[in-house]
Amino acid sequence: MGKRAFDAQLAALDALRDSAADQRVEGLRKALGNRNNFLVAKAADIIRELHLKDLTPDLLKAFDRFFGDAEKTDPQCWAKIAIGRALASFELQEADVFLRGMRHFQMEPVYGGRSDSAGPLRAACALALVQCRSLSNDDLLSHLIELFADGDKTVRAEAARAIEQVGSSSATLLLRLRATLGKDEPEVLGACYSGVLRIEGVQAIPWVSHFLRSGDDAAGEAALAISATHSVEGFEALKSALDTAHDPWFRSVLLSAIALTREDAALEFLLDLVGKESLHAEGALEAIIRSLPSAEIIQRLEKAVRPNPQLLRTFENLRKS
Repeated sequence: MGKRAFDAQLAALDALRDSAADQRVEGLRKALGNRNNFLVAKAADIIRELHLKDLTPDLLKAFDRFFGDAEKTDPQCWAKIAIGRALASFELQEADVFLRGMRHFQMEPVYGGRSDSAGPLRAACALALVQCRSLSNDDLLSHLIELFADGDKTVRAEAARAIEQVGSSSATLLLRLRATLGKDEPEVLGACYSGVLRIEGVQAIPWVSHFLRSGDDAAGEAALAISATHSVEGFEALKSALDTAHDPWFRSVLLSAIALTREDAALEFLLDLVGKESLHAEGALEAIIRSLPSAEIIQRLEKAVRPNPQLLRTFENLRKS
């Protein structure tokens, strides 16, 4: 297909958004049969955005078609990813459809070798599988846990989020086990910490706090997960970690996490660090400003830093950035 013809078909697809209902449905149905995977992906995105659930059979037909000779028919997995997301948004209950996508790998040539383009498809299908009511929790978890061995860190992280959505005691035990084993990307471990906290609540804060001790990127994820509980218990755990933290980078992460708890006690603690010109004053100042405080807090900060020229400059620079 020439560029001019391709651009014309793309424009025609966009125009369907504002077309009469019958014309829109027929146009999108026809587009799903197109050989060009990008145009099919575009049609699937529009179907999802407009929630045209009546086109589900057509989406399923196109989904199946692009698994055949996938590297040639659907380079970059564009069509299958978009269709999978559309089917997930319609809460399709056919688990086999999402299991097929969740187990699909598509190795394509890249500079220096080959690379898998189906990671986003596996991730989307894993999350969609959770909504399939035909699966028991045990069956669902047995499928999802396979993805913890996936070579794509994004898929592993989405697997943790999908397990979190199961919300059972078995789910939280799997997340605890994966986090305890460690040896993974910080994003994956962070999804495990966050998942446990969302399922168990503040009672899991002492367990997540153990991961603060390493002071590395994974510890940073643990700090942010604790901050998301927006709790006094979270603030106290982060404050305790700050007392023993030696790395300047990790101290700044902890200060930011303390600010993000949104707790009044946490904010007063940071304001006190600034007012007393402590060793953490600049970090506390930045943490407060980065948390998008109210006008009242900004006024209090400005008053606190005015006697100290260095803190005042930092304050003014942060306000401009």
